[in-house]
Amino acid sequence: MDRMKTFLKYAVWIILFFIFSELIINVGLNSSYKNMKSIGEIEQVNIEQAQATLINGRIKGTIKNIGTENLNGKYLKIDIYSERGVYLGAKYYDITNLLREETQDFELYFKTEYAKYYKVSLVDEKETKDDLDQKIEFIAKDLSKPEIIVATIITLLIFW
Repeated sequence: MDRMKTFLKYAVWIILFFIFSELIINVGLNSSYKNMKSIGEIEQVNIEQAQATLINGRIKGTIKNIGTENLNGKYLKIDIYSERGVYLGAKYYDITNLLREETQDFELYFKTEYAKYYKVSLVDEKETKDDLDQKIEFIAKDLSKPEIIVATIITLLIFW
């Protein structure tokens, strides 16, 4: 019976540690992001979240086709600027299968230092400058909760 109580105590401690680490991770990550400001807006794009830390950032939003023509083959261009207005780079988001009155969600994660402002525009084609997309490293996605949980469990197993 003592062995079962000891096992139960360890299980409770592990669960409490897991909950504590989840809270600390979420508070730590989300408190380091600061809101970015927009330089001009366009009616078809609604930015729900534009935040950056000192080294990376994320922009999430929705594109709505409110015009009379389809937006297929067009690009959403996002320019990133520093606090002093220095151009840091741009990224193009391909708009696909967006018919009239439809919406399309997008997420963009980037890695650059001191991003403070962004500018969104719709363009017909990408610019062909080689260094335009090379200034900012764009990341495929942020870590999801399951990925953070797996990393936490692996870390616990390593230190155990």
